[in-house]
Amino acid sequence: MISINTYLIAYICIYLISFAVYIAIEGINLTYLKKFGQKVPVAFEGMIHEKELQKISRYTEDNIRFKLFQTSISKLIFLYVILSGVLPWLAQSLAQMNVIISGLIFFALIGLVEILMGLPFDYYHSFVLEETYGFNTKTLKIWLSDLVKSMVVLIILGTFLLSTLLLMVTYAGQSWWIWAWIIFSLFQLMMTILYPTVIAPLFNKFTWLEDSVLKEAIERLAKTQGLTIERIYQMDASKRTRHTNAYFSGMGKAKRIVLFDSLIRSHGQDEILAILAHEIGHLKKNHIKKQFVLVSLVSLFLFFLASKLLTWEVMYHSFGFLNMPCYVGLFLVGILWEPVNFFMSPLGMAISRKFERQADVYSLGILKTAKPLSTALKKMAKDNLSNLTPHPLYVCFNYSHPPLLERIEYLEAHEP
Repeated sequence: MISINTYLIAYICIYLISFAVYIAIEGINLTYLKKFGQKVPVAFEGMIHEKELQKISRYTEDNIRFKLFQTSISKLIFLYVILSGVLPWLAQSLAQMNVIISGLIFFALIGLVEILMGLPFDYYHSFVLEETYGFNTKTLKIWLSDLVKSMVVLIILGTFLLSTLLLMVTYAGQSWWIWAWIIFSLFQLMMTILYPTVIAPLFNKFTWLEDSVLKEAIERLAKTQGLTIERIYQMDASKRTRHTNAYFSGMGKAKRIVLFDSLIRSHGQDEILAILAHEIGHLKKNHIKKQFVLVSLVSLFLFFLASKLLTWEVMYHSFGFLNMPCYVGLFLVGILWEPVNFFMSPLGMAISRKFERQADVYSLGILKTAKPLSTALKKMAKDNLSNLTPHPLYVCFNYSHPPLLERIEYLEAHEP
């Protein structure tokens, strides 16, 4: 065990307070569901019946309890690891090695432990919880294959990014944080191209949209908004899940529309076009670019903060580290930021919800009617067993989109 001092006590208090607030918010949401989620909202009458609403409530309750259990175990294990002294021992064992190599080993071992801890929860979520409610369609072979592929991608990208960051810290002098931020921003841009074209196809099969009528309708809709989209794909999502979705991804020539095959089967053409009109709204409102700018500004602040904290001896000594290797400093900055980020998350969620409302309004302007998008959202709520009555505080911390009921009521109230 490491010795306890004032700074470590302060961190533990903030960490436990954020954990307690998280538990309280989940509990409030569960209580709110039991109180107000037992009656079908007026907007969903005729679409969702009492038995289906009961199933939604059970699914939501089971997910809340599962998340509470998983998070509680993870948080307590993390706290034990921090206080046990195993990380200072690991850093001391790597002290004689090259700083880049030792940093990669340090983070790799922490990452491996985290992955191994998460495996039982991921398995239970897929093959018990999702299976119980008819969502899971993946086999054990696919689950294992996805796990291996994810680890390979993580190792490749993580090694590149972490090595570059450590090189900057070690050799770029006091201005390392500026160069690190530039590289991080370029990496983000690179991922907008690599993810849809290289990474996503490792896990799912993307084929040209088979429905030529739907394809032509999508192209016509895009052209009315001054967009030329040549890549319209359907994804074999039903190979893993029965959840439905659609999205735009990529930038420039890597830009593409992706429709879940489960969405194509369960929604009509007008509804799919309404969903895509919403996504077009994101493009026309430059939400992707705005989010990139916001993330870049936050990361710039974090790199600047890291540049100051990496030379703060008290931080290292408070967590039991005798030396001050830069990779340990980066790890400590990360864990110090986590509880702060939790309390700042409502701001990011609020911005995201604002963007989603703007995209809904844009869709309404394109189609001149709210019915297709409203109907599509109702079907998606039913198909995905979405909670129709989340507590406002839970929405504040967790919802990147406005609650479905709120979106539908707004659309129908503004029907031209």
